[in-house]
Amino acid sequence: MGPKEDDPGKGSGGDKGGTESGTITRTRPKTKRPSLYRVLLLNDDYTPMEFVVLVLQDVFNKSREEAMQIMLHVHQKGVGECGVYPYEVAETKVTRVMDTARKNQHPLQCVMEKQ
Repeated sequence: MGPKEDDPGKGSGGDKGGTESGTITRTRPKTKRPSLYRVLLLNDDYTPMEFVVLVLQDVFNKSREEAMQIMLHVHQKGVGECGVYPYEVAETKVTRVMDTARKNQHPLQCVMEKQ
């Protein structure tokens, strides 16, 4: 003979211990995505185009072709986007560009703006 269905602790539905049976649902706290920032290069009349290409390759890991496209966009439109990053990464890239430009005595400007 098998256990009776109404025996406490045996089978389903024998909930005599004061706890509710059912599915446990876990709620995950909503994690806020970090704000993203666009890193922009600004055109000037003095920084050599080749230097801008080298900076884009070095700091932003762009291929030569991508770097040329961004540099020409900056040259023609006055500003160009190098990439979109979380705040700390964007800030580091702006600093690297500015430091590299200063070390090479170029007035190249790089800024970040919230997306």
